[in-house]
Amino acid sequence: MNAASDLETMEVAKAHDGKLHAPLNIVESSGDTSAAQDGDFIHPTDEERNTLRRVSGKIPWAAYTIAFVELCERFSYYGTTAVFVNFIQQPLPEGSTTGAGFSGQSGALDMGQQASTGLTTFNAFWAYIMPLAGAYMADQYWGRFKTIQISIGVALVGHVILIISAIPQVIVNPKGSIACFAIGIVIMGMGVGGFKSNISPLIAEQCTENVMHIKTTAKGERVIMDPAVTVSRVYLYFYLMINIGSLVGSIGMVYAEKYVGFWLSFLLPTLMLCLCPMVIFFCKNKYVLHPPTGSTLASAYKLTSLAVKNQWSWNPSTFRKNMKRPGFWDTVKPSNLGSSKPAWMNFDDSWVEEVRRGLLACKVFLWYPLYWLAYGQMTNNLTSQAATMKLNGVPNDIVSNFNPLSIVILIPIMDKLVYPGLRKMGFHYTPIKRIATGFMLAACAMVSATVTQYYIYKMSPCGKSANSCEDVNGDPMVANISVWVQLLPYGLIGFSEIMASVTSLEYAFTKAPVNMRSMIQAVALFMNAFSSALAQALVPLAEDPLLIWNYGVVAVLAAFGGVVFWLSNRKTDKEEDRLNLLPASHYAARAPNSDIESQNDGSVVPGEKEQSEKL
Repeated sequence: MNAASDLETMEVAKAHDGKLHAPLNIVESSGDTSAAQDGDFIHPTDEERNTLRRVSGKIPWAAYTIAFVELCERFSYYGTTAVFVNFIQQPLPEGSTTGAGFSGQSGALDMGQQASTGLTTFNAFWAYIMPLAGAYMADQYWGRFKTIQISIGVALVGHVILIISAIPQVIVNPKGSIACFAIGIVIMGMGVGGFKSNISPLIAEQCTENVMHIKTTAKGERVIMDPAVTVSRVYLYFYLMINIGSLVGSIGMVYAEKYVGFWLSFLLPTLMLCLCPMVIFFCKNKYVLHPPTGSTLASAYKLTSLAVKNQWSWNPSTFRKNMKRPGFWDTVKPSNLGSSKPAWMNFDDSWVEEVRRGLLACKVFLWYPLYWLAYGQMTNNLTSQAATMKLNGVPNDIVSNFNPLSIVILIPIMDKLVYPGLRKMGFHYTPIKRIATGFMLAACAMVSATVTQYYIYKMSPCGKSANSCEDVNGDPMVANISVWVQLLPYGLIGFSEIMASVTSLEYAFTKAPVNMRSMIQAVALFMNAFSSALAQALVPLAEDPLLIWNYGVVAVLAAFGGVVFWLSNRKTDKEEDRLNLLPASHYAARAPNSDIESQNDGSVVPGEKEQSEKL
């Protein structure tokens, strides 16, 4: 970082203190037996990394404002989607023009459980495929900040259309209501996708203490300030805010649905979403903002294609061995290609290593659809299952809120007690280990749902027709089982999210090339969409008398995914520290002083010599 040419091409960002900071992971291990000095930092040796306790750096207050924006957006999303199942599946109560059930069951369109499962699954699929488009626009044209603003605007349009689908004049006409509803979820999903792929990297980028170094605590203990631990902690509390928003939004909207109507359940989340642009606008000048550097996706594709071409063989066994051999990526590093380097290869060796690391992250995410398949049962089938048990006046979609509640309770425990305790014991609970644990917890949640469904069929007055069980007066008849038995699957899913979902955010940020963070985050989110596509194949099981098979199949798939995930990524797990300590590349896909970067969107324009000299 001493060469002027390096500094002039390096992506920098202005933090809340007005200083310039380099990206995460700029320090390599010294590899010797004594600590290395770099400016004000003393970097740990290999031995110290294996023996000293690791601690988090400081989390700036600007990160908490971004977390609050996420809270508002998740309030709007989960508050709205919490009532989707009843809106689609259940009939409009007799004499009602709002769908409010009061002492009975709320409903609107009367399309049945399969339709509700299909539409809610499509909503999840759409909302998690759109992050790819949002990430591309952020990297190529707008930057993360502007993309977030535009995405919120698009989501607001979708929310307004959902409100229209539920007003009394429309809800009494099921065909018109469902058409309006479908348009609303499509537009809302576009906004949600663009928001999700960019808000997650933005919050972690606020942490500018990004060099692993030795520090001494007030008690005289020598510890390692590890940026990876900082990022992990940031995402724990980011996820805490997500679930506070989800919890308050879902509970509030369920009761709004029951006692006022669906129009209020769609209106209040829309008003909450309006807070997001106001907060980020007023805090704009306090954020670390990276300008768009042009999409590096094309360069990454060409680089990967060249690496594969060099090792190609028509013999599958030989090709597999070539792909796994040490030094696979060394053959396409610019320094090794020399005069044969292609004209499009305008990056350095460090970026090749970053691309390799990013692809390893994508490999980790490939197994996530089997995890999200189990998680997805919570948003549709488990809500329907609750309606077949004793509710005692509680709405059938209220129990699902134990999921975010369990997360809100567990996250401080994990952050303050469990994770520090494991680090003090010398156990390095790496992201790969945590994710594998998450898979197994999700499988256990589905086992408990399977057992519950078995007893519902056994104890229901209508046997295996529990979802359509009515007496001679048309009133629902339910199994003599308290709905609160669902606390077990919801609690286990919540615990699994802390292990798997939070860690996926952390892994996407720490392993992505600096100029591809939104795209790698989008790939992680896309696994939700792929899972929703798989869930569509299971929709035929989402009705009586096949629901035991539905939960049982998902439990087996989640357990299988956890085992295969660990077996396929255990070697990557051993590389965790080395991957985090890669030197940052200075590569940008286009000249950093182009007009696109210079627009007044809060981004900082790199490449100005007087700024670089401040480093």
